[in-house]
Amino acid sequence: MELISWSFAIEVLPALLRGAVVTFLATVGGFIASLAVGAILLALYRAPSAPVALAGRSIIELLRSTPLLIQVYFLFFVLPDVGVILKPVTTGIIALGLYHGAYVAEAYRAGLDSIPRGQWDAVESLRFSRYSALRFLILPQAIIPLIPALGNTFITMLKDTPILAAITVPEMMFEANDAGSQSFRYIEPITMAALGYLIMSAFAAAFVHMLQRNLGRYR
Repeated sequence: MELISWSFAIEVLPALLRGAVVTFLATVGGFIASLAVGAILLALYRAPSAPVALAGRSIIELLRSTPLLIQVYFLFFVLPDVGVILKPVTTGIIALGLYHGAYVAEAYRAGLDSIPRGQWDAVESLRFSRYSALRFLILPQAIIPLIPALGNTFITMLKDTPILAAITVPEMMFEANDAGSQSFRYIEPITMAALGYLIMSAFAAAFVHMLQRNLGRYR
């Protein structure tokens, strides 16, 4: 019996490609959600009100300190008990956004903290509004240092998508496992899925590097 069946690999390839599309879309959706969640959590964390700031820090620690799988299960299996029913893909995107949003909030905080104190003093002396200062002075300086951290978040999120197979999201690992369970041959689909994640991660890393290099020219 041959170790690799190329005919079977070709047979399962379309299903894995469909799963790769779902993987990519779930990652992009989760990443966009994490950017928004991170901004909200940072705003809470930096709030002048001590109770609000404490709530922000507590939420960040809660999201960072509990496994992603538990958060996925909570959204998919627990929320229906209180009348909130979400589709599997929607659940996956929200779970990825919440879990990684906590890390994005920390990346935002580190990026803002990297701005020299003199920049903030200059903003105050020139009587810029907080919005204008952030938009035109602070954020442009913080974006470039943030790119590696956000790129790493995207790649990590991509590699976390197999967890969504637990709630029947038809991403790449789900399709690979389904093909294996039907044929009792796992080596081809699992190996091909691993290569798929490797290729997508490599492209994402190359894109982040190119983006950082191109933006660095405008510093």
